[in-house]
Amino acid sequence: MLPLALPPLLLAAGQATGWINLFAWGVPVVVFGIIPILDLLLGKDALNPDEEVDTPRMNTEVFYKFITLGWVAAFAVLLIWSMVVLASGLFSVAGSIGWIFSIGIVGGLGINVAHELIHKDGKLETWAGGLLLSLVCYAGFKVEHLRGHHVHVSTPEDASSSRYNQSLYNFLPQAYTRNFMNAWKLEAKRLHKKGHKALNWRNELIWWYSISALALVAFTITFGWLGAAFFLGQSFIALNLLEIVNYLEHYGLHRRKLENGRYERTGPEHSWNSNYFLTNVFLFHLQRHSDHHAWAKRRYQVLRHHEIAPQLPAGYAAMVVLAMIPPLWKKVMNPRVEAYYEGEEHQLV
Repeated sequence: MLPLALPPLLLAAGQATGWINLFAWGVPVVVFGIIPILDLLLGKDALNPDEEVDTPRMNTEVFYKFITLGWVAAFAVLLIWSMVVLASGLFSVAGSIGWIFSIGIVGGLGINVAHELIHKDGKLETWAGGLLLSLVCYAGFKVEHLRGHHVHVSTPEDASSSRYNQSLYNFLPQAYTRNFMNAWKLEAKRLHKKGHKALNWRNELIWWYSISALALVAFTITFGWLGAAFFLGQSFIALNLLEIVNYLEHYGLHRRKLENGRYERTGPEHSWNSNYFLTNVFLFHLQRHSDHHAWAKRRYQVLRHHEIAPQLPAGYAAMVVLAMIPPLWKKVMNPRVEAYYEGEEHQLV
């Protein structure tokens, strides 16, 4: 829950020191500067829950569900509060941009919470996940991720799986457009199978994007152009953080094509893993991504480490920064991909 507390804590620090515009940029500094250092200091945690004793008990503990659902409500409150702070005139132009950027980073971490929720079967959790995604204008993720990404992961058919030697800046435009369009195609397909047209009240994307539109209208009416800039700005930062994480999660990894033309079953070896303790806590164990893709319904608190999975050299926080510098990213990651496919270099094409 600490990411939700970072903006008010940093605001208080800025007011106490008189460096309020500097501290407005505090969240990206903490997340992408301090956290990677703490990751190295605190080290890794490859401990898995005992499948016979720990997993059944942890799956039924309400605490873990309370945290994710509480995140949704708390983020909605944070969004309104942070807009009120911005509208108060505390910040300079540079400070205002930093504040929007900071809230957007928190929203990006919130998408990770939404990711956990939309994978569950209960309506309360899936609806809460959809609501959280609506607050960052990326509701299509709810449909495309479940019915697109998890079906086609680590294949050329998946826009969220980056290819070997593909730069982040080549990947992002494709991810935006293909994932948005694919979400609508998948929802239209679902409705068509039930005998309904794509454009009707049963289309969940219309509902979720309507919530985004209503939130934008509310912010604009209440706070004017600044409210619109804030809501759209934090959404843009949040969805970009999501897609950068998508880029690094499957970079260069491929499911082999079988003789029947289908791809092999998704396994732990088709996602990059990272066991750095602190970032795993911040990200609800998202870094144990291999286990998540092999068993998508598995709850975050019982995700496991797999030795067969390829391992990232650092936690996600550090890897996001690395991905933004393509020459450095390729220097670090390409040898790891090549080593993983040694003897099967054709997989890298």
